[in-house]
Amino acid sequence: MFSKKARTIALLAVIAALLVAIGYWNVSPESFLDKPAAQVDESAIDYYAINAHSLQFLPDGKLQYEMTADKVEHLTASEVTLVTKPDLHLYRGTEFPWHVQSARAEVNPDGTEVELIDQVRVARTDEKQRETIITSSRMTVFPQKQYAQTEQAVRIDGAGGTTTGKGMKAYLKEGRMDLLSNVRGQYEAR
Repeated sequence: MFSKKARTIALLAVIAALLVAIGYWNVSPESFLDKPAAQVDESAIDYYAINAHSLQFLPDGKLQYEMTADKVEHLTASEVTLVTKPDLHLYRGTEFPWHVQSARAEVNPDGTEVELIDQVRVARTDEKQRETIITSSRMTVFPQKQYAQTEQAVRIDGAGGTTTGKGMKAYLKEGRMDLLSNVRGQYEAR
């Protein structure tokens, strides 16, 4: 028969083995492989510029656009660029640029889409010194396509009168604007 001391040691060994097995089961090597998902701060900014000024040229060397802004911030997670008080002269290689302004803007990662937000103003004076001014609260501009659109209320001042409507498609290259609904016009008689 076992002595009392041997039974105690055997009982402690069994308990120790059980504790090791339970510990291994709770903290298995596989649990170290599963990394917890890192928290992503959607508003984290990886770079910014104050009093930004940017020029872009066409392949033939003509000026495509000139932009200034109070502040430009690039969001890390979404790659969206936030612009405060953008002021853009969109030349498109011509002498008579479209002048685009707003309180703020959001530019998608590849720069193909710009969402102008609050106090949007798009103006142009043509070669005959006729001014056209488009105002709205929000507008999406596709610079490479020279196209802009909005579903918001729009006001167009020019050509001797004022036209208002809800929603617009603007083909900037041709200087043509299509108002989508609730169109009203007021013109001066000459």
